[in-house]
Amino acid sequence: MRAVWAWRAGFVLACLVQLYGLYSPQQAGPDTGIPYADKVAHFLIFAAVAYLGRRVGVPARWLLGALVLQAIGSEFVQHYLLPDRSGDPFDALADLLGTATGAWLGFRAVQKSRGTP
Repeated sequence: MRAVWAWRAGFVLACLVQLYGLYSPQQAGPDTGIPYADKVAHFLIFAAVAYLGRRVGVPARWLLGALVLQAIGSEFVQHYLLPDRSGDPFDALADLLGTATGAWLGFRAVQKSRGTP
C-alpha cells in the first residue's frame, strides 16, 4: 500500500513541477549555459508525468490527451500571455517526445506488473 501512495505522490509532484516550469512568469530554473538543456528539461518533465500517470492508473486517453494539449497550449500561453517568456515550437516537440516516451515506458511497466509479456 505504501508503494501505491509513493507512486501517487510522485505523480502529483511531477504535475506540480511541470505546471511551475511551464507557467511561471519568469524562466523556471537557472540558465545553465548548456545547449538545449531546456529541451532536455521539457522532455524529462513530460516523460515523468506520462510515466507516473500510467503507473498510478490514469486512463491513457485522458492522460495523453491532456499532455498533448498542455504541450501545445503552454507554448501559446508563454508566447502571448507571459511577457517575460516566449513560445518555442521545439519545446512543444520535446514535450510531445517526452510524453510518447514516458507513456511507452509506463505501458511497459504496467504490463510487466500484471505479468503480461
